[in-house]
Amino acid sequence: MFRFVKEPEKPKKEEPKFNQDLAIITQMNQEFALSLDLNETLKTALKVIVARINAQAANIFLIEEKKKVLQCIASQGQDYLDEYEIPVTQGVMGKAIQQKKCIRVGDVRKDIREIAEFYFDLDNKTNFTTNSVLCSPLIAANECIGVIQCLNKKTNDRLFVEEDRKLLENLSAPAAFAIRNAKMAKELIDKNRMQKEIELVGEIQKSLLSANQKQPFPIAGINIPAKVVSGDFYNFSNLGNGKYGFAVADVSGKGIKSSLLMSKASSLYRCLSKTMFSTKELLTLLNNEICETSSKGMFVTMLIGIYDSNKKEILLSNAGHEPPLILASDGSFTNIKDSGPPLGIKAKITYQETTLSFSSSSMYVFTDGITEIKDPSGNILGSEGFKSYITKHQKIANDKRLRTILDEIVSSGKIQKDDLTILVIDGK
Repeated sequence: MFRFVKEPEKPKKEEPKFNQDLAIITQMNQEFALSLDLNETLKTALKVIVARINAQAANIFLIEEKKKVLQCIASQGQDYLDEYEIPVTQGVMGKAIQQKKCIRVGDVRKDIREIAEFYFDLDNKTNFTTNSVLCSPLIAANECIGVIQCLNKKTNDRLFVEEDRKLLENLSAPAAFAIRNAKMAKELIDKNRMQKEIELVGEIQKSLLSANQKQPFPIAGINIPAKVVSGDFYNFSNLGNGKYGFAVADVSGKGIKSSLLMSKASSLYRCLSKTMFSTKELLTLLNNEICETSSKGMFVTMLIGIYDSNKKEILLSNAGHEPPLILASDGSFTNIKDSGPPLGIKAKITYQETTLSFSSSSMYVFTDGITEIKDPSGNILGSEGFKSYITKHQKIANDKRLRTILDEIVSSGKIQKDDLTILVIDGK
């Protein structure tokens, strides 16, 4: 008995180029997803694309948003392109970005069906002759971030074919996501690195502040930054023979730039104050130096003084800083309002020096973050509010007194948006 056995169908012979393209797409997808070095991966991808498409050159350009230009990040056959910037609206690349589709152009000098005008400026600058172009936009999360393009098919007719266009189009999407993810990862790394650097600056700043001494030292200070770094500064030191130098300063603005200027101002003060005993001359030198080196528009308010415990007097010079408060033994307050302009505004300023009798009193030097701190309703503490905290805690030892005052101000519901700095000098 014979049975008819159906002969199995022979598999259709697939096109070699299709298999090759599928392998390339699969390989590149894996490479883009796993790459630890995106630049090298993109260069390798371009080599593969150039070999498969048989192009003279291939490039990847990304959009620089601020300048609105295209910048080359990877190239095969035109390694010099990273020196040039191309307007984002120009030529085939500009049209591919605008239309968000892969564009194939046969002869850039004749075929204007899909482009208004080829951007010849780059050819003229590099002595490269472009004949045919294949250009695909790089789209990630519906955002066009750049283009990938091939130039000059190395065939007799020099024309890219539909297979070439499809291959480049299929590779564009994973390449775009890989580039986008790499940029986001780099931004995160840079942000973390910046945060660590900011924290280091903050630690350096703390080391520049004078450490409070054991009682009965007549001066104490405290600084609580609003952020990691501070634009405030204080310093005090024992000059010998019953004299004590001190300073409080506040830099305009916020952030790293301000903190660096503060670090400079504080370092200058620490060096100069050890050899100069004229507060007005010291301010003049500091002002001239800051005027020469600081950025335009930045300035420093600063009050410096020398307390002579033997003579029972204080020398003061003020460069635009908050007027200090003096609490007398009878509980009354006095403002010392004599002041010159802040440091860094104008060079060759002559500052004034004020001599005060100072016995059985306390002087509070502070930054505007203290008096301008607000409660949730927007009411500022002000000078009178600050005085009430001083009066309340005056009998506590000076270092603990300042900590108690600030802790109580902050715990009362006040919202700190600026650096808080207080320095106190207690007369003997």
